[in-house]
Amino acid sequence: MKNPLITSPSNSLIKQARALRQKKARVESGLFLVEGIHHVGEAFEAGWEIESVLYSSGLLTSPFAHDLISRLSFQPQPVTAQVMESLADKENPQGIIAVVHQRKTQLKDVKPFIRAVGLVSPQDPGNVGTILRTLDAVGADALFLLDGGVEQYHPSVVRASMGTIFWKPMIQTSFDEFIDWSHKGQYQVIGTSAKSELDYLALNPQTPWVLILGNEQKGLSPEQTAACDITVSLPMQGRVSSLNLAVAAGVLLYQFSK
Repeated sequence: MKNPLITSPSNSLIKQARALRQKKARVESGLFLVEGIHHVGEAFEAGWEIESVLYSSGLLTSPFAHDLISRLSFQPQPVTAQVMESLADKENPQGIIAVVHQRKTQLKDVKPFIRAVGLVSPQDPGNVGTILRTLDAVGADALFLLDGGVEQYHPSVVRASMGTIFWKPMIQTSFDEFIDWSHKGQYQVIGTSAKSELDYLALNPQTPWVLILGNEQKGLSPEQTAACDITVSLPMQGRVSSLNLAVAAGVLLYQFSK
């Protein structure tokens, strides 16, 4: 038996889902929102625990999406187009949103890997999601979020990851704990610094390795730089002094993953 159609944006279920746009609600509930056909499909295919799925028949025109809904082990919740638009994070929503249970991966749970990225206090969730997507593209294995910064289930992280968030582990920990753990595991820690005299093109990384990038404003501190096994720089030939964090990560990941 189908669930009754929700027609009011003030419905309690809709209000609970909308609250997940805020970090406080995500932290307290252990849930997060996944919006769009591709992203919801990836969550389902990767076997994540899905609390509920809301959809609007008037907006949902994709045969893939209708097939996905038919494969759910529970009844999804139909809503009007108006209600879906009140929930969506962008204009012209695709008509499907899932409420998904978060996963928390600890350092002790990380399986041995060949290549990974660590971000120190990143501030832009779009950068985090884009870097997650890029590390998947080069065949890297994990993303470490060090010393706070962006919360890993921020809606912009989920959206920019293009579904990679459901396949690649993200681990939140402190920089110091990560350094101790990586040295015990014999991972080469490659830092990035504009002051490094080693051009990134000259480095042939020792596997397994982790590429560490500082945050968008400050980069790595002198203490963090010293904790790395080696540091590299990206040469700047124009007037700019730095690259966007996600762009820099992409350049380095493709170079080091050859």
